[in-house]
Amino acid sequence: MIRTFLACLAALLLAQPAHADRIKDLGAFQGIRTNQLTGYGIVVGLPGTGDDNLEYTIQSMKSVASRFGLQLPPAVNPALKNAAVVMVTAELPAFAKPGQKLDITVSSMGKAKSLRGGALILTPLLGADGQIYAMAQGNLAVGGLGAQGADGSKIVINIPSSGRIPEGATVERAVNTGFATAPRLTFNLARADFTTAQRVAAAINSRLGNGRAEAVDAVSVAIAAPQGADVRTMLMSEIENLNVVSADPPARVIVNARTGTVVINNAVRVGPAAVSHGKLTVRIDEQQRVSQPAPFSKGQTALEQNSTVAIDEEMRPMFLLDPGPQLADIVKAVNAIGASPADLVAILEALKEAGALNADLIVL
Repeated sequence: MIRTFLACLAALLLAQPAHADRIKDLGAFQGIRTNQLTGYGIVVGLPGTGDDNLEYTIQSMKSVASRFGLQLPPAVNPALKNAAVVMVTAELPAFAKPGQKLDITVSSMGKAKSLRGGALILTPLLGADGQIYAMAQGNLAVGGLGAQGADGSKIVINIPSSGRIPEGATVERAVNTGFATAPRLTFNLARADFTTAQRVAAAINSRLGNGRAEAVDAVSVAIAAPQGADVRTMLMSEIENLNVVSADPPARVIVNARTGTVVINNAVRVGPAAVSHGKLTVRIDEQQRVSQPAPFSKGQTALEQNSTVAIDEEMRPMFLLDPGPQLADIVKAVNAIGASPADLVAILEALKEAGALNADLIVL
């Protein structure tokens, strides 16, 4: 299986020539991002699967009742098996305007067994600055299911204590991205690379004129742009669709030790090295034999242990890696010894320690 995977990977990577990517696929403009929203609310209408008499749930219910002018006596604690305190989360997209809808996720905070059939009471959603950006409310869609018998036996499918409300929140406030008034636009690469940053700046200067863009560092490219949302919108659209040939990624070998997956990119090179890999198998067989004394003797019946130890060492020839082999050569050499994923990891680690593997070895 490892042979087939590595052979296919080598053929795929070596057959792909360098190609141009759109700038929009390499990163994003600074400030054009989503924002996380969080709220604390109550789900009601549950069929006896709520939090029961948790103290903070009682306080929350009394607070909700007080919004409508109903003051519950301090000594009165409502039965809350039909209610649950929850955390509500959502992502506010860039340029979201008041009145637009957001999908929200509702998750139980207490001992609620299931939120199925519940409805979220009006809940404000706050940003990191503590301001309210959306209001959430609606009936939950829960994919999980739980059931419990009188003898304590139960079955749970998926996660019944969490659900979603499609378009369950309404945006009340827009986030000012500042892209229309910032002194200059900044494009940030998703992966830091000085060569790619220089190529992005060169592509922008080639289209818009020399001096319009400069690579600030391995991630950011600063772009001079006139003020005004309409002008900058057209400019950003034009920049996003420019084509740039990305720099080759650093040489890396990624190993997932849990699944046995090994990925080697095309930039990996190996120095001259001789590799020998074999397997040592130790087998111990234990047998018991009954020792019976002669008749009328004073001996006693006893068990004797009979152990057989065998060692089998699989001998495999040593192979030589020539200086600077590419991915295809590495795959051929590994296939020649029939290495399993675990064996391959051991070989790569040994090559790295020997200084023959010029790549980052990342074990997940």
